[in-house]
Amino acid sequence: MAVVDTLDMPKKHKGHDPCLRSPTSRSCCPRRPDATATARTRPTSWAGRKYEKNPFDAVANPGGIIQMGLAENQLSFDLVEDWLEKNPDALGLRRGGASVFRELALFQDYHGLPAFKNALARFMSEQRGHRVAFDPSNIVLTAGATSANEALMFCLADQGDAFLIPTPYYPGFDRDLKWRTGAEIVPVHCTSANGFRVTRAALDDAYRRAQKRRLRVKGVLITNPSNPLGTAVPRADLDMIVDFVAAKGIHLVSDEIYSGTAFSDSMPFVSVLEVLAARAPRAADYGLDGRVHVVYSLSKDLGLPGFRVGAIYSSNPAVVSAATKMSSFGLVSSQTQFLLAALLGDKDFTRGYLAENKLRLKERRDQLVDGLKAIGIGCLESDAGLFCWVDMSHLMRSRSFEGEMSLWKKVVFDVGLNISPGSSCHCSEPGWFRVCFANMSAKTLDVAMQRLRAFVETSYKGAGTVGALRRAAAAPARSMSCPLAMNMKWALRLTPLSADRKAER
Repeated sequence: MAVVDTLDMPKKHKGHDPCLRSPTSRSCCPRRPDATATARTRPTSWAGRKYEKNPFDAVANPGGIIQMGLAENQLSFDLVEDWLEKNPDALGLRRGGASVFRELALFQDYHGLPAFKNALARFMSEQRGHRVAFDPSNIVLTAGATSANEALMFCLADQGDAFLIPTPYYPGFDRDLKWRTGAEIVPVHCTSANGFRVTRAALDDAYRRAQKRRLRVKGVLITNPSNPLGTAVPRADLDMIVDFVAAKGIHLVSDEIYSGTAFSDSMPFVSVLEVLAARAPRAADYGLDGRVHVVYSLSKDLGLPGFRVGAIYSSNPAVVSAATKMSSFGLVSSQTQFLLAALLGDKDFTRGYLAENKLRLKERRDQLVDGLKAIGIGCLESDAGLFCWVDMSHLMRSRSFEGEMSLWKKVVFDVGLNISPGSSCHCSEPGWFRVCFANMSAKTLDVAMQRLRAFVETSYKGAGTVGALRRAAAAPARSMSCPLAMNMKWALRLTPLSADRKAER
């Protein structure tokens, strides 16, 4: 039995670590990824390789592919660089002018530097308006959120156990959660009818499907804010999900790596820990304190994916203990911790950065949404993240996943925009695409919109069509498609510039 929470164990087993696999549990050696997961994620990897061979550069390669499939935050690098210039000791590995190089170069406790864990705990609380306090002793440092999510799967599930994940979801979960752990993912199907929000009926349906497959459901994993939707999970939905896991006696993992990107005042980010805090002490009665775990990283909020800084936050001592031991396979370097302890410990910097970064994200999101609307393409209304969930179903040759892939290939090859098809995110409705906006300059985004407009106008014979699509795009963004587009017979064809672009490759 992989996990039997202390609260649920017979008294004679109270000392057993619920996160350690039993001697009889099946081996979790690396295994070949299943065919379904590989087929789902292959397109984005393939497009990434095409981009690497022909990347856009305004001067050196203006006909290259623009990367709009990579969720990186490059909008606020100047704020971090400015801080580094004003604080040379942090980058120079000095404390009070004296070198700490030798101190940091030696072996460090894999629990992490106390100064960094304290600063990270304060930063995570600040992101949530100090509505939640984080205990540094409950933080496990990992080499990015990828390692954090995998470590939690090793702690909470045996090979063949399942986690329920609402769709559409981050394609990397098929790799991060399954490949080495042997865990299974059962999708919770969400639809555009309600903006892809999770419902109790969808959770119950996924649970039943797991049972029919004889899978033992060990928990639910959500991303909040959502990747790829770019939306914060409403508090009412979080309450419903917490009720569900409490009723089933299972775990809840909340991946909150985009928490600092929520830029809407009307739909503020709410952490699942806020929901638990509001339920205290009732949450303790259900054992929820030990069943809810948060994943975080600095890759999205601070734009530092190359630093490989992730974290697990859990109030379950057994999870913290086991995950800390596992973190020795993917530690955060002491030099990185030293630098970031100084950065995050500067309250003036973090306060100013969080506010300015959100403003810049909203401005760039608005630029993308307005540009798409002018072409006649609508989006799901977003309030967070580094991307938009874009509805291009009316541009497909057929309302099918084959039609989606056909359109996607044309956008990558002929338009020169590397975007992510919804099918790679396990979306149950064809025609949705994730389009990133924070990893490029405003001028590059303008070029992308110009290319897309030229493709639509040329492929659909005339700007009059774009005008019709523009009016359709003004309809509610949560609607999957527009009636006008459904009644028109589109004929996709290559743009006149396609031959030139192929020659440039």
